[in-house]
Amino acid sequence: MPYALAIFDLDGTLADSFPWFLRVINDVADRFGFRRVADEDIEGLRHASSREILARLEVPLWKLPAIARHARLLKAEAASEISLFAGVEVMLRTLTDNGIKLALVTSDSEANAREKLGPAAALFSHFDCSASLFGKAAKFRRVIRRAGAEPAHVIAIGDEVRDIEAARTVGIACGAVCWGYAAPAALRALGPDHVFERMDEIGTTLCTAAVARMSEAMSGNTGG
Repeated sequence: MPYALAIFDLDGTLADSFPWFLRVINDVADRFGFRRVADEDIEGLRHASSREILARLEVPLWKLPAIARHARLLKAEAASEISLFAGVEVMLRTLTDNGIKLALVTSDSEANAREKLGPAAALFSHFDCSASLFGKAAKFRRVIRRAGAEPAHVIAIGDEVRDIEAARTVGIACGAVCWGYAAPAALRALGPDHVFERMDEIGTTLCTAAVARMSEAMSGNTGG
């Protein structure tokens, strides 16, 4: 499928924040009264859906907004500890050079996201941030509308089960990366349109489709 718009997640997809998350999760658990995460729990949680994670950690849904606000504050304080994965800026620039617009939909704040992205933030045409745990689908719809894109030519790329579920809800393609929060097996089990094992595969896959789209358009303009 030729893509005109790529919607990216931030944490675990572009930014290597999982080590930071593991350092702070039990402090957050103590503050908000949910179950602490033991080392032996981590792999099981990486194979679980968002709802299953909440159930296992006994997190009340009504506490999620406060937990999210606190997490954003912690991320802002730890900005220097969270870097982009190697190859992110090259990959993003490859996409924009091939005519693919970029959008960012993340649970983090826009200020935090721009700081993490650094100069790469300028490559994004649209930001829709502070998404709730189950609020990405609505933000996908809004970004698509603002970009004036056809859903058939949009892909959302993330590292969690909920990213795939949100893309499916909106009716757009989904790509899953293997280097983030969720275990690759859990992502593959949902049958995403694309699975990326390396950062450079994103550019190769999406740009091949973009070139095909432009060639098809040019043929249509010169035909008949």
